[in-house]
Amino acid sequence: MIHEFTKENIAAIGNVLDTEPKPLGDDVFRYEVINKEQGYRLALEIHLGLEVDGERMNMVSVYSGSTFLQLHNCTAFIASSMLKQVTFFGKQKGITTGLIIETGAGCSIYANVHDSVLKGDFTKLPQDMMMCGVALSLTESADLDDFTFDDENIS
Repeated sequence: MIHEFTKENIAAIGNVLDTEPKPLGDDVFRYEVINKEQGYRLALEIHLGLEVDGERMNMVSVYSGSTFLQLHNCTAFIASSMLKQVTFFGKQKGITTGLIIETGAGCSIYANVHDSVLKGDFTKLPQDMMMCGVALSLTESADLDDFTFDDENIS
């Protein structure tokens, strides 16, 4: 399911990642994702409605071991129980950046991916780009210009 960020639907992220969101103030939510079997852990923070130069945007931050990642202008997310992951993404002028958080505390980022990679035949991509095309192909089902939560075509 594709979502806009709201306080009401932010629980869906916790459901997929098997953790509860912890509010840090009014518009910041923190999730701690732990894989006890392999000893992995990460913290995910979602900042809603940050204002920069009079424009509101969402930001997703990931803290893991010696790694820190941030996705600015995050426009939506896809929480998939089947894939056991949440894909956060931002789209702007034919470019997509996606940050994927897995239930097992895994994390991947694909930045500045051109629409042609996502819309084309991924089997014709160079081998190193193929995974990106597959991983972010979910975001192509998102028509964010006309998106509503009542859209029966999105599941």
